[in-house]
Amino acid sequence: MRSREATIAAAARVLGFSRAGTAPLAPLPVGPFLQAWLAEGRAGEMGYLARRTAERIDPRAARPWARAVISLAYPYRPPPPPPGDWRATLTGRIAAYALGADYHARVGALLGALAARLAAAFPGARFQAYVDTGPVLEREWAMRAGLGWIGKHTLLLDRAAGSYFFLAELFTDLELAASPLPADHCGTCARCHAACPTGALGPGYTMDPRRCLSYLTIEHRSALPVELRPRLGNWIFGCDLCQEACPWNGEARDPAGAEALAPHLPSLLALDEPGFRARFGKILLFYGQRAATHFAYAEEHASWRAADIELHLVASEAAELLGEPVNTVLSAHAESASR
Repeated sequence: MRSREATIAAAARVLGFSRAGTAPLAPLPVGPFLQAWLAEGRAGEMGYLARRTAERIDPRAARPWARAVISLAYPYRPPPPPPGDWRATLTGRIAAYALGADYHARVGALLGALAARLAAAFPGARFQAYVDTGPVLEREWAMRAGLGWIGKHTLLLDRAAGSYFFLAELFTDLELAASPLPADHCGTCARCHAACPTGALGPGYTMDPRRCLSYLTIEHRSALPVELRPRLGNWIFGCDLCQEACPWNGEARDPAGAEALAPHLPSLLALDEPGFRARFGKILLFYGQRAATHFAYAEEHASWRAADIELHLVASEAAELLGEPVNTVLSAHAESASR
């Protein structure tokens, strides 16, 4: 008779999940690290990370009925990096994971379908779904469920799939066996560290989000730190540089969506709020205001090198969205131009 774990993995594959693993619930051994990390201020403006820490360490603090977690990976294929000089084309970059419909809803629907299948396979069992929501340390549980190891870029890595996949979880009251812990295959490679333009990646497989372009273009709500602005490049939502540098991700790319992830910056700056929502729909809707701010800064940064856009006009628009005086924006331009 097929085991519970094999039944779960087979049902997950039918729905398109590339990997599925299980782990019994127990307190994660990262409590001291998390507390020190928070005390150092590394959460930046992500104040929610300091809340419900007991639940982050042990999910049973909020769901005492749960016995195990089913961790799942759902793949996505990024397009190749855009060719040419973005300063000439005035194109921005959006992280590949944002392509298409909002992954929370897309993967969440599949997770709901999986929960329904498993409820039919295991009558009376209880399941609770999570897709990048709530106080769940997804990578820690995915590693313990055997989906991969946490790489030097702090993302989960699998030798076959690389790191281009979403994580999702089902908490359940089923008793499930632990998956073998995966080995670390980063070795001496440090390409992700070399690729990070802000030095966000540190020793011991750590990362300072306050310097990470993904944090700065999505989670950070106040004005961008002046010293990091020249490092932004043309990234306007997220960043894929550490993933693109990782040899485990290989060279396979899907050209579909390449244009959508490299939008024309002046066109974006011209969008009003209804136009922004109409163009991006549910993809960036939740972070729309912050993305608009960074569109403005990226446009301003690009226009310094483009003769067909008047610097002062763009700086004025960027300053309005950044909430800073025009002189501050122009000073940042002068500092960058002098480097």
